[in-house]
Amino acid sequence: MSNKTYFNWSSGKDSALALYYLLKDANFSIEKLVTTVNAHYNRVSMHGLPVNVLKAQIEAIGIPLQTIELPEQPSMEDYEHIMTKTVNSLKAEQFTHAVFGDIFLEDLKQYREDNLAKHNIKTVFPLWKKDTTTLINQFIDLGFKAVIVCASAKYFSEDFVGQTITKELIANLPKEVDVCGENGEFHTFCYDGPIFKKPILFSIGEKIYREYNTPKTEDSVCGSGKTGFWFCDLVLEY
Repeated sequence: MSNKTYFNWSSGKDSALALYYLLKDANFSIEKLVTTVNAHYNRVSMHGLPVNVLKAQIEAIGIPLQTIELPEQPSMEDYEHIMTKTVNSLKAEQFTHAVFGDIFLEDLKQYREDNLAKHNIKTVFPLWKKDTTTLINQFIDLGFKAVIVCASAKYFSEDFVGQTITKELIANLPKEVDVCGENGEFHTFCYDGPIFKKPILFSIGEKIYREYNTPKTEDSVCGSGKTGFWFCDLVLEY
């Protein structure tokens, strides 16, 4: 009997590849995709993706979506209260497993495991500790397509956002950047591939620069207390 499972969906390439793996695993029945949304901007948290584009993506995949609305800059207390309420509702729906697309970052994995264990929900990490170069090449070879929607200004200029992930682009990344952006160097939107019934059609919209307060827990390499990101808007084409 398959375990009733929800997937913590970012809308990007790692989530797409992890979902591809899980959909082929008879031990899991993926019945819901769960995405955190910045309620102030009505966009996917961190990625900056407009919610209408997210919904078009979800429709093309064909698995129900549940959004978690967060304030613009939630405190840790606010975040944990909202997430606890969400997990309680999922538990009430008899979900027993939660999937994440994380590849590394031990502290984050431990945090997820510890919090969900309180609710007797087991965690699943299909990509955990896999070689990121192997993963990104497999992603491309399977026919997935993703566009870069957010990138750290520490490594990239405005021109980087809006580009589609290709082997050539990956080969020319700065040497200190993980090829899957697993340290937060960049985020993507996956718009086509084997998990989709149809590709999502869009055009590249406005590109903007934003700065955020660097979390106190983050390594001091960001220096000034501010972290800058370039964002690229996506506009649906119907």
